[in-house]
Amino acid sequence: MSASSTPPSSGDNQLPQATDPLAWRRHLPALATAAAGINEACDAWDAVSDSLCDADSWPLDDKVYGDGKVKRDAEAWKHAEVFLDHGPEVLAGVRAAADGADYVEGPISDDLRRIRGIDTILIRAEELRHEWNQVMALMDGSQPSVLHLYQERAEEHRNTEGWHYSHELGYKGQALVRVGEYLAHRADTERLAQTERARVALTRSTHNTTAASPASPSVTPASHPPTLGHSR
Repeated sequence: MSASSTPPSSGDNQLPQATDPLAWRRHLPALATAAAGINEACDAWDAVSDSLCDADSWPLDDKVYGDGKVKRDAEAWKHAEVFLDHGPEVLAGVRAAADGADYVEGPISDDLRRIRGIDTILIRAEELRHEWNQVMALMDGSQPSVLHLYQERAEEHRNTEGWHYSHELGYKGQALVRVGEYLAHRADTERLAQTERARVALTRSTHNTTAASPASPSVTPASHPPTLGHSR
């Protein structure tokens, strides 16, 4: 008895979907929010930090001053992690979409210069996050009270070490978002223009083909036979 063949699944006959070269732009809103969050945390601290120090810039109360920095660093790092999750894809997309002229002059040339080095910042910040994850993995299985204590200290250390990266991402991240939005809009405009040119060309080709076609021969109506006269 011949073996029964398994009917192909519906997905077997589906054509592979084309990859959207602008798929990275879906992350731009998240990066814009993250950059704004980092800068808000920085501005909030700057607004009160001077009042917490004496004329020589020494903290009036070390604990109050330290707690303020801890809060700033934690808030900034929370937003910096958004860049670690989505920034590399956006950065790769931006570099693929930008051409040489964009770096020399034009509306995004300054921002393209601002984002130089952002890939290094992302790498270093990701290394810091990886180190923290390793520390937490080593603490797995500890008593809850001990785990909570070490986790809190490890988070504070990570956030403090990551403040420099967070601060840089707040500045460079805004430039990356502006560049991404410009390049995505330009690509959309070029795509629409290309589609319109193709439509016009197709319309012209169809019109020319119709005009060049030979006219169909007219059908001569059948002549009626002569009417026979009535005999008298």
